[in-house]
Amino acid sequence: MTERTTRPAAGTRLEHGISLIRVSGALDSGSQQAVTAELDTAFDTHPDSIVLDLRDVDFLGSAGIGLLVNARHRAARLDVPFAVVADNRSVLRPLRVSQVDGALPLHPTLEDALAAVRLAAT
Repeated sequence: MTERTTRPAAGTRLEHGISLIRVSGALDSGSQQAVTAELDTAFDTHPDSIVLDLRDVDFLGSAGIGLLVNARHRAARLDVPFAVVADNRSVLRPLRVSQVDGALPLHPTLEDALAAVRLAAT
């Protein structure tokens, strides 16, 4: 059995008040709390926008999908532009199968996600 770990980066503040959170490893019930804490910190700092980078996630479980949906709803309630970067099958497939992909602002590259939140913030 392969051990999966999640290492969310400390929320990085980019130019224009964009909070970037990078996640690697598994995003599931075992790691959800750490990622939620990073998102809470980001939302509490009242950023202009939030980008969640999942390019290095190698497993996305149902708890991770729930986290993404909750983050999207929270961002909408707070009127904070939100984007998710995902270009790998391990993230995109579970989102498609669960039919959540259409409810999330998914982008294949960090540059695309940054451009989208900058545009939404104007």
